[in-house]
Amino acid sequence: MDNSGNPQDAVVPPVEGVAGGGTAYGWNDGTVQELSHLKGSIDPTEIPTRDLVHVWCMPSTANVGPQDMPRHLEHINMLAARNERESVQIAIRPKVSWGGSGVAGTVQIQCSDLCSTSGDRLVVGKSLLLRRVVPILGVPDALVPLDLPVSQINLFPGETTALWISIDVPSSQPPGQYEGEILITAIKADADSPVQSLSKVEKQQLYAELKGCLDIVEPIDGKALDEVVERVKSATTSLRRILLSPSFSEFLSDNGSADVMDEDAISSLSLRVKLNLTVWEFVLPETPSLPAVFGISDTVIEDRFGVQQGTAEWYEALDQHFKWLLQYRISPYFCKWADGMRVLTYTSPWPADHPKSDEYFSDPRLAAYAVPYRQVVPGNDAAKDYLQKQVEILRTKTHWRKAYFYLWDEPLNIEQYDSVRNMASEIHAYAPDARVLTTYYCGPNDAPLAPTPFEAFVKVPSFLRPHNQIYCTSEWVLGNREDLVKDIITELQPENGEEWWTYVCMGPSDPHPNWHLGMRGTQHRAVMWRVWKEGGTGFLYWGANCYEKATVASAEIKFRHGLPPGDGVLYYPGEVFSSSNQPVASLRLERLLSGLQDIEYLRLYASRYGRDESLALLERTGMYFGPERYTFEHMPIDAMRGQIFSACRS
Repeated sequence: MDNSGNPQDAVVPPVEGVAGGGTAYGWNDGTVQELSHLKGSIDPTEIPTRDLVHVWCMPSTANVGPQDMPRHLEHINMLAARNERESVQIAIRPKVSWGGSGVAGTVQIQCSDLCSTSGDRLVVGKSLLLRRVVPILGVPDALVPLDLPVSQINLFPGETTALWISIDVPSSQPPGQYEGEILITAIKADADSPVQSLSKVEKQQLYAELKGCLDIVEPIDGKALDEVVERVKSATTSLRRILLSPSFSEFLSDNGSADVMDEDAISSLSLRVKLNLTVWEFVLPETPSLPAVFGISDTVIEDRFGVQQGTAEWYEALDQHFKWLLQYRISPYFCKWADGMRVLTYTSPWPADHPKSDEYFSDPRLAAYAVPYRQVVPGNDAAKDYLQKQVEILRTKTHWRKAYFYLWDEPLNIEQYDSVRNMASEIHAYAPDARVLTTYYCGPNDAPLAPTPFEAFVKVPSFLRPHNQIYCTSEWVLGNREDLVKDIITELQPENGEEWWTYVCMGPSDPHPNWHLGMRGTQHRAVMWRVWKEGGTGFLYWGANCYEKATVASAEIKFRHGLPPGDGVLYYPGEVFSSSNQPVASLRLERLLSGLQDIEYLRLYASRYGRDESLALLERTGMYFGPERYTFEHMPIDAMRGQIFSACRS
């Protein structure tokens, strides 16, 4: 598979008025085949799909846009540990049009299970997921789920469409070589199917008959075996009558059985993409080695989905977001901002003594959880009594070691820093071993701690001590000076439980690693490479769903004014793209997951050969040297993972 992404030296078509003018008509990229044999009306059921579309594969770090040009098709070869997700892209671009109404044509995508020679399987729809890449502001980003094992998509003239294929390998999956394939078949539009033109009366009749079958077989619990058999026979007779009705005549042969010859004919015309996956014995730890805590705005959820705080619908909505995000190896927390960047943060909306809180905090996929400083849902307890009660309950739990308090986002002056100190003092009065986290990029601006801004920034730990335990600093402050990291670490007292975490937000900007829309794929993934090299022990991101306010779930997504596009938004409401209420991930969220998985690989390697050798591996493979020097191509990533596989497998 070509892992190079878009090559810098690719020949581009001339554009009128630019670089010498001319016209793009007649330009040839050297890959277009002669299509003179396709004359007149095109019937996709009689022509091989490879004559109708270009298909090629791209790595997960490639930004495949509508104007990306075709490449040579190579089969997919992937490597994955157990409890890891690996992704790849398939790009499709029409050579000709065989559809109508502005559509070049429709293709059917069919995915098979991945099977090993010993009979083990990775099941499509469970371990193998298929999503369509949808542009946001013209940039490929949203990953909209498609039906499995078979789905249909429309292609448009002169546009490339990308599909995102993810394989989730369970922790218990036997290692080995797995093979499968993806069939891409050009088909006639759905409108040609008689089933699509059923009248309302026919649909109502079909619905009633199918519902009748369900009513026959559904109430069988506790029934005698003879009665169950009779019910199944009755339902079978009804289903056979429905299948033999005129509505489904196109699928039946003369003898009344399904005509598989048509399916065989279509398969012979299909374009097949082979997928080979090597699963090795390494199991990514269920609890992430690096706590990565990500904010979810509860206010955005309340506004967009019309749920009121404290109602059953509100708890259900928050629960859905929390559980969905756990698959990305991040530890979600809900947040609400107040004046002066004071924040109320909490991982569980329920009180500490509620069974759901214990379920959340005990989940092994959760590496850290935020404890609220005050009540999330107003109740009868006084603020002081509430805090004391919650802390006393949580301190008796084994998961207390995951707990932290996040009280203020980026304090700027003495008053705000003093507020942090006062709240932390109250918390430590009830729990001396509690961890307080503060994000910051400067010292108090009205009482400088040192002659220069950076020196004042470095002195923040001595100013906040002993009230703060997790010092979470902006990567923006460091710029490209990784040598400044030692100045920060020198000020900390790890023997007293102090930690150094980092964060990104609207800064740093290009070319530094971040998750802004439009950055390179490797730039997104490199956020976590930077964390590994610098030696941070945790990471924070301020918001994953912080788009502009809307009061309708399906309302257009708008990024907040004053922020770089994509900042604070890593996933989208499913209702924007379909009738589904499941959140829709971004490419950037998937690349964040890949970066966190890279850390687990590097940690394994460091456990065998030492941390210094793991850093040398980053440079030896050309993957990452620093925040302004990292690979733009995917190949060094495969090289790093491949070398760790070779060095650490049994």
